[in-house]
Amino acid sequence: MKFPDDVQKELMRRFRNRHRKWLEASGELAQLEDSAWPLEVNLVVPSENQALRQVEDVRAWVAAWQSWSGVGSLSWSERRWRKLGTQPVPEKLLLSDPGDVAQWIGETERWDRAQQRYRNLVGCWPQLSDKLPRHFSILADYSERDYRRLTDMIAWLKENPASNLYPRQLPVSGLDSKWLEKRKGLLADLVEAVQARSITEGDFSTSDFYGRCGLKAPPQRIRLRILDESLRRRVGGLNDISAPWEQLAALDLPVSKVFIVENLQTGLAFDDLSGSVVIMQLGYGVDVLGRLPWVTRAHCVYWGDLDTHGFAILNRARSHLPGLTSLLMDEGTLHRHQELWVEEKDQHTAETLPLLTDLEQTVYQAIKRNAWGQNVRLEQERIAWDIAWKRLQQTI
Repeated sequence: MKFPDDVQKELMRRFRNRHRKWLEASGELAQLEDSAWPLEVNLVVPSENQALRQVEDVRAWVAAWQSWSGVGSLSWSERRWRKLGTQPVPEKLLLSDPGDVAQWIGETERWDRAQQRYRNLVGCWPQLSDKLPRHFSILADYSERDYRRLTDMIAWLKENPASNLYPRQLPVSGLDSKWLEKRKGLLADLVEAVQARSITEGDFSTSDFYGRCGLKAPPQRIRLRILDESLRRRVGGLNDISAPWEQLAALDLPVSKVFIVENLQTGLAFDDLSGSVVIMQLGYGVDVLGRLPWVTRAHCVYWGDLDTHGFAILNRARSHLPGLTSLLMDEGTLHRHQELWVEEKDQHTAETLPLLTDLEQTVYQAIKRNAWGQNVRLEQERIAWDIAWKRLQQTI
């Protein structure tokens, strides 16, 4: 027997699993993949034997539906039972459309907003009909101000596909760097669709927001420290440099060792090391390292956080620097600092990372499956500096 609360839970599951399909078919319900409308929810009428064993439960179930006054059409039937006589029982609930489901689970406002915005956007740009359902939460939850900025951006980029402007130069009301930075993937996805062009090899990378939108990318800067006096003399004695990668690629630096660390203060803590440079805070931007000739010729060492994203960055860097080795990213280091573990908020999604060594892969897999605790993470700066510095010196 399904009580109203049970039906609500079932409809929540259906909405979660099907709302994108329902949105895509908005206004054309006959095209729904499973022809679900009207949606019939079977309330699971018990047999007479079951009713005899659960008399009080059956009474409560019937009473719950007798007092129910929600959306939908409730269908009753009579059961002619030998011992219990003729009994009216609730048999099924019929819901006419996704709006009924949304009302049942308290999602009416979100559903109506998403549906209206979907229709408006597809009315302007029919090419978005397949793209928008995957962005349901954007349509349902964006403030009117953010939604207007999004549509204004799409419209401007559609009309100016190759402006070659920096993003902050765009004449779009309310546009700011933080807003744009969080929405680059969304904009790239939608703009590519409305421009009705695909990104091919030899054009822009499929992840290149600026390329898809015809914008000029701000120069990617690299922060590094030169740890050898003889190397510093080649750049006017500079020790700490932040510059576009193109300028750094032109340097003539006979470097023998390049350390790549994630945390800025970790890199700032390095003392001098013969023939060495430390590069800091690239995150997933490690691809740029393959463009620096003096880096590709050196022995490179990566030291990142001991968590899934640290290993994912290592894996990515290795695709550009095949000889890259890791440091202080082993099981022993992790367990020796157990009291300093924190929880990684969102783990990397990949089940395996193909460019890790067997030992690195073992640690990555153990962290992924929570073998040692929930989302274990050891930030690199938590490792005692005297221990870390000794290991760093041993690599020279």
